[in-house]
Amino acid sequence: MITRSLAAWLANLSRDQIPGSVHKELRHLALDTFSVGLRGRHTPWSEAIRDWATQDSHLPHGASLWGENGLRLRPSDAALVNGTAAHSLELDDFHNAKVHPGAVIVPTVFAVAEHYGVDPARLDIALAAGYEVMIRTSLALSPAETRLRGWHLTPVCGPLGAAAATAVMLELQPHQIQSALGLAATQSSGLFAFTLDGADSKRLHAGMAARAGVVSAELARKGVTGPAYAIEAEDGGMMKAFSDHSDASRMLHALGDTWHAAKTNFKPYSCCGSAHANVDAAIELRAEWPQNGPVRVGVPTLVDIQCGYQYEPGSELQAQMSVRYAVASALLHGSVLPQDFEAARRHDPAMVRLANAIEIVRDTDLDQRYPKDFCGWVEIIDRSGVPRKVLNMNPSGSADNAERHKRLREKSSLLLNQDCGPEASEEICDLFLKPAQLDIQRIIATSV
Repeated sequence: MITRSLAAWLANLSRDQIPGSVHKELRHLALDTFSVGLRGRHTPWSEAIRDWATQDSHLPHGASLWGENGLRLRPSDAALVNGTAAHSLELDDFHNAKVHPGAVIVPTVFAVAEHYGVDPARLDIALAAGYEVMIRTSLALSPAETRLRGWHLTPVCGPLGAAAATAVMLELQPHQIQSALGLAATQSSGLFAFTLDGADSKRLHAGMAARAGVVSAELARKGVTGPAYAIEAEDGGMMKAFSDHSDASRMLHALGDTWHAAKTNFKPYSCCGSAHANVDAAIELRAEWPQNGPVRVGVPTLVDIQCGYQYEPGSELQAQMSVRYAVASALLHGSVLPQDFEAARRHDPAMVRLANAIEIVRDTDLDQRYPKDFCGWVEIIDRSGVPRKVLNMNPSGSADNAERHKRLREKSSLLLNQDCGPEASEEICDLFLKPAQLDIQRIIATSV
């Protein structure tokens, strides 16, 4: 009765059941997602999906596209467009369950709240519910195995998180939430094949998951039923379909007591989260590294399979998913930000040469920790000929970093300044981070 029990919990969830520390973390992560999405809307793939979603569509009442004034869409389509934008720069948050919850849940909450005039008091509950359900779904699936079977966990697990957040905002009854979760689960999908050619499909995945979750909850509200045992069914259930070692009971383990959402990482670097621990190590070693000196990079086996391929100049995504490229950029330029993935940099012979000279080491000790820990190391021979190695158990954007909130706000301000200017940027940061109720209308208006 996993699906039914989860639906009952969501139906009765109140703000005071969620620790204040969780609310604080999620407000920071929501700010991060919004600032990344506002920048990401300028990418070609985001603009293409926006153009598709807005053709022949202009509602007098609906949900806004971030950074645009006047245009209104159905909430599902706005969530699609804004979710794609938030996932467009590889700067959106990620959890060690190998999902990107912010790019799915935050656009969902914004779109549904604006369209339906949701009570602002319910928005923090919706954020917490969406993050938690999405992360728990991945943990229950056994994320490493599911990933190795070729699935991208964000669009696999995201529809359930988005459906949960929407159901909370629309105050659905338990049986309706059960159907919403079932309808969302039957839309779970997303192939990882994009690494082979750097296809834009990955950019679409977060928006696709957000849209599926919104539609699922809206249909359930109208009486459309989803499978009542969608998560746990032995024949055709989500857990069995995606993984041979899933455990549906993890969906409910310590539910309401343990909040996995609070451990979500933010991204200081514009590359795959599995490479961030290596990038941190490379930046730390950069001053001691002699140009063109040997570099060894230690990764879990799964990360080598996912990100350790030989680098050939191609799309931005091919570079962003490459641990070789990310470490080379950190060593040569001291940064791994959107500008480091522009065409001239991607084709720079020095970058290509160093990226492919890096020795990738599959570390069995790291295999024992990943993905519970997003770990990795870099080893160089320093200028005096002494081997130097830096091992990080988790990246600098993790909850273990005492300066995490300060760095996240600095990142958000930097991104927002490019679209809104310094004064509006600071106002938007305050609107997210002050303990008052989340004022979505004012945030949107200030960002235009």
